[in-house]
Amino acid sequence: MAKGHRSQIKRERNAKKDTRPSAKLSYARVSVQKACFVLDAIRGKDVETALGILEYNPRYASSLTKKLLESAIANAENNNGMNRDNLYIAECYANKGPTMKRVRPRAQGRAYRIEKRMSHITIVLDER
Repeated sequence: MAKGHRSQIKRERNAKKDTRPSAKLSYARVSVQKACFVLDAIRGKDVETALGILEYNPRYASSLTKKLLESAIANAENNNGMNRDNLYIAECYANKGPTMKRVRPRAQGRAYRIEKRMSHITIVLDER
């Protein structure tokens, strides 16, 4: 098979597996914009500092992110044998999920569309 063949390229791409511990929350009922406010505050910080920030952040997305971060820390300790004191947040991002479309009745028989947005939040940790 040729080196530039599509199946060869896909096989090589799939062989490179990211071994860093991570956690992903799919279909979170918060928009990407609102989740990114919280994620920007903790990106690059060590996990203890990030947990402190999330504990006292009043936004709704911070409670979701705190639970997700604790899951990523548990994955790092149990699956990868990493030390909690050396962990920091290497990547954290929110991707767009599906949108629930609802209808709101308005005056004179009109209907306005309401879009209830969802997001997929991912946190990737690494050791210093």
